[in-house]
Amino acid sequence: MDPARYPTENVQQERSDGYRGVPGGTTSVHYTTVAPGAPSDHVVWSICSFIHLNPCCLGLLALIFSIKARDRKVAGDVEGARSYGSTARSLNIAAMVMVSILILIVIISLGFGLSKLVPNGGGYGDGYRG
Repeated sequence: MDPARYPTENVQQERSDGYRGVPGGTTSVHYTTVAPGAPSDHVVWSICSFIHLNPCCLGLLALIFSIKARDRKVAGDVEGARSYGSTARSLNIAAMVMVSILILIVIISLGFGLSKLVPNGGGYGDGYRG
């Protein structure tokens, strides 16, 4: 964000005693404007990764980079915010992929383990005489 592109405005304010304006003159009103193409900081995704998907502390690292990206965005450093946001996104994706692979391995292992426990593949064929 370029401060020159978003100048402050002078605004007359109503005082409580009925006079217009502030005793010293006008008041400057500062606006915080986020440009439409502003980089994303992925804070919510990083919090979810930190709480639910935290293999090898990737969720914690993603949260740290997300907070740094948000700080850079507020300070007006768009390139720094974009860099930190990109790193946070990559760490979140890596955490999600690792957890997905782990869940898939657990499901496949349970499937094979349960198939070994049930005789005859789980069917009620000729060997079952109830």
